Amino acid sequence: MTDCIFCKIVAGQIPANKIYEDDDVLAFHDIRPIAPVHFMLIPKLHVDSLAHCGPEHEAVLGKMLTLAPKLAREQGLEGGFKTGINTGRGGGQEVFHLHVHVFGHKN
Repeated sequence: MTDCIFCKIVAGQIPANKIYEDDDVLAFHDIRPIAPVHFMLIPKLHVDSLAHCGPEHEAVLGKMLTLAPKLAREQGLEGGFKTGINTGRGGGQEVFHLHVHVFGHKN
């Protein structure tokens, strides 16, 4: 995707405040946080939304969801956190690259 902002972040064309990166996943702070701690996990491979996922995405989805609590703790959310996946325009999705929001308040 040449016009996807998250693909541009993955490619290093747009800066981001990264907190985690491996071959499959990138996590970075949201530029419009709704809580004191608010970051997103994205697959490096472009997938429009959760509605566009199939069996071939199971591994990266599992990786993203198991990373969420580890990264949340590292960001100071030991007492708990919320996650959200907006899917499609009707679900409030604004950037059409799958992403998991993780947010909360430090203890």
